[in-house]
Amino acid sequence: MSNCIEKIEAQQAKLEENSAPWVVGEQLKEICADPHCAELVSADLDNEEMSLEKCEKKIKAYADKHKQGNFSYVSPKVAEDIIRKFYGLPAAGESPARQTGSIIDLSDFL
Repeated sequence: MSNCIEKIEAQQAKLEENSAPWVVGEQLKEICADPHCAELVSADLDNEEMSLEKCEKKIKAYADKHKQGNFSYVSPKVAEDIIRKFYGLPAAGESPARQTGSIIDLSDFL
């Protein structure tokens, strides 16, 4: 997990503190408290197309699409959902094993 956090912080160091992409990094660090998520994100952060800035553009696109008058807002929950989809992470509270299908619980069939 610490390797993932280090990669996020390295990208944040190149950004203005409290800028939108920097804040995405803060939220991503919270998500990566889950070791499974941290492992997936760590690999993604090596790809420039998966940067904090690229992720933030997805959130901005959502905000622009849902703008009302001069007001655009993305709730933290919606932002988290967008971040999770961008990095291919399971939904909040969803078991990684259930999402990937790597473990079959035979009791589901009884």
